[in-house]
Amino acid sequence: MTNGRRHGREPVPFQQFILKVHSRCNLSCSYCYVYEMADQAWRSQPRRMAPAITARTAERIAEHVKQHNLSAVDVILHGGEPLLTGPEWLTELAGSLYTAIPARVNISVQTNGTLLRPAMLRALKDLCIRVGVSLDGDAEATGRHRRYRNGRNSFDDVSDGLRLLDSAEFRSVYGGILCTVDVHNDPVATYQALLDFNPPTLDLLLPHANWSCPPPGTGYADWLITIFERWYSAPEQETQVRLFAELIQLVLGGPGAVEGLGLRPATLIVVETDGSIKQLDSLSSAYPGAGDTGLHVLTSSFDAALDHPTTIARQIGVAALSPECQRCPVMQICGGGLYPHRYRSGAGFRHPSVYCDDLMRLITHVAGRIRADMDRLGASMSAPLDSVSTARSPQ
Repeated sequence: MTNGRRHGREPVPFQQFILKVHSRCNLSCSYCYVYEMADQAWRSQPRRMAPAITARTAERIAEHVKQHNLSAVDVILHGGEPLLTGPEWLTELAGSLYTAIPARVNISVQTNGTLLRPAMLRALKDLCIRVGVSLDGDAEATGRHRRYRNGRNSFDDVSDGLRLLDSAEFRSVYGGILCTVDVHNDPVATYQALLDFNPPTLDLLLPHANWSCPPPGTGYADWLITIFERWYSAPEQETQVRLFAELIQLVLGGPGAVEGLGLRPATLIVVETDGSIKQLDSLSSAYPGAGDTGLHVLTSSFDAALDHPTTIARQIGVAALSPECQRCPVMQICGGGLYPHRYRSGAGFRHPSVYCDDLMRLITHVAGRIRADMDRLGASMSAPLDSVSTARSPQ
């Protein structure tokens, strides 16, 4: 009997596999959880995933797919900067994945965008690899954190790459833009700067922090609410903002689709450059070894990782939450926040998110706007939306 079954539920198979294909980066971003926070294990990682590791990883994913009869899996290429591997290497990797895995394989890459040049983009398009780009906004916002090691702002290079990605030739593989929230940047100016690159989707992520390593600044709810109002009130949808779309889905009683909101079991696992199997990679922001499982693709299946205590905690929903979260009227929507953001040194992860107050205010605001529109249209309320109406935003 597995640990998951002892908690009264069957383990949920992994469906998203993050492959850390290159452990180094050509930027030196000040807030990077890989290089600038608690866990410095990257220093001992090989620069690039070896052929034996990539081949075995593909086999392990195939094994997991067969074991659980999965029809599709997502493979996200990550780093460091994954495009440092080069187009030839990426071609070999994609070929291994497509050949070995008996299911639909959706491959994407999350890049800093500095290496998006025509030859690279043609290779990615030929391989059907979707491209997500990290960017903080305009040149000033990007220059605050996302610089080369010599201090040069990366904005111009990323801008050139995004213009290519949005061109008729490459638009089909344009996945979207990921922006880490910086409350020191003007929210509307940031949103408009990102819109200028015509992203099909936009992710707004809270910077990684916890109770022992607090966020850099305050006012995250106000910052996000300002953009929400601009986005929600636009005559036509300018782009899909995943955070807001997820919140609306959840307040209307629908299921969540991303880790960090709602109570849906987490189905993401990471393979490091050396082949070690790890938990959510942002756990590196908590303490050294927080994401370690002790497993390796050469010796262990992904099913073995389903029994790991951190996997269980990320899959059992309410049972893993703190008493404060379990009593909270927005629990089903918030879900306790992203797992790494709950950490407190010496006391583990069974705490509310360090962004608890901001999440409460944001959820309450979004739910209020949806309720007002539903009232205007004469639509009936869902149970989650009704529960939010009784919540009070923290002072």
